[in-house]
Amino acid sequence: EWLAESSKAASMREEKLDNDLKHFKANSIKESIRRCYDDLGDYHMNRGEFGRAQKAYARSRDYCSTSALMVDMCVNMIRVMLYQQNYAHIMEYVHKAQQSGGGRSALTKSARPALKNQLCCTVGIVNLNSRQYEAAAQQFLTATLDDFSFTEFVSPANVAVYGGLCAMATFSREELHKSVLSSASFKLFLELDPQMRDVLNKFYSSKYSVCLRTLDAMRSNLLLDMYLSRHVDPLYSMIRRKAIVQFFRPFRCVSLNKMAEVFNTNVALLEDEVATLILDGCIAAKIDSQEKILYTSDVNQRSSTFSEVVELGDRYQRMLDTAVLRMALTKHRIIVKGESPKGDHLSDERGSGGGGPPSTFVPRRSYEMPWSLSNTGGGSGGV
Repeated sequence: EWLAESSKAASMREEKLDNDLKHFKANSIKESIRRCYDDLGDYHMNRGEFGRAQKAYARSRDYCSTSALMVDMCVNMIRVMLYQQNYAHIMEYVHKAQQSGGGRSALTKSARPALKNQLCCTVGIVNLNSRQYEAAAQQFLTATLDDFSFTEFVSPANVAVYGGLCAMATFSREELHKSVLSSASFKLFLELDPQMRDVLNKFYSSKYSVCLRTLDAMRSNLLLDMYLSRHVDPLYSMIRRKAIVQFFRPFRCVSLNKMAEVFNTNVALLEDEVATLILDGCIAAKIDSQEKILYTSDVNQRSSTFSEVVELGDRYQRMLDTAVLRMALTKHRIIVKGESPKGDHLSDERGSGGGGPPSTFVPRRSYEMPWSLSNTGGGSGGV
């Protein structure tokens, strides 16, 4: 009975909106037509008919008379595409919203922060979907808690989780401290998710055992997230690899048994992880499988210094040759001219076939170039 009554009310509502739209089109009332298309889009959105909602919102674009109305149309299209997970075309409307909302008169001062939060979170979701984790982190970090009105798709706590995980996986230690832990705006988001805040602090403090254990406890909830579920495993893998690299960096040799305790695993699995990092060039080290010790690869300092000196000498020689060539060209007044502003070539300026007076022409002269310092003091070469 409830279903029948709801369907009947929805059908009556749709019929009324269609009649209103026909009436407004007959009278050519642009603003009323635009509002009617928006109402139709909202109606189909509430019914879960996202394809029909997208068509209604798209048709309202021709009746947007101001930049603010164009921004509203773009935001509606972004909402529909997020529900459809149509990430390929979202950026088109993000750019249009940024261009339309960029003018001073386009939006009120209070509406600009809300639009900025909506767009940066949208771009962050798109980058997250395309596995551009560093770009996604940058977008989520630009969001502000004040005037945050995008809770239909992303909550402030979600912003903290998405930004924190992507930053841990891709940012350097210095960037993590400067852009995340010391960010006054992002700290407000982290306060809403104390668990994520503790993970970031433990990771930066090199307390990897507690950090990874907390991340494992969060895994089950993150796998239920509609945007993050497909990226939990790659993000966790990147965070773990970075933790191993940072742990080994200050040492010349480390016991694999000790590292296995820190990273909550056994020696055999850790040895495989470290071997993969060595093959990928992330760690310059070698493994003693007998003693279970990881050693830093010795670098021949004498050979390295000699190579740097040779490279520096070659660079100085090139700079010296360039300086000598420039001095010789200046001494003999050799000037290389390009084409004239009219696009005429040098042969045309000399009067071959042209009716006007010839332009200024620099005669060709050949010289022996002084490629060594010993030749700079001599006279000019053959004319």
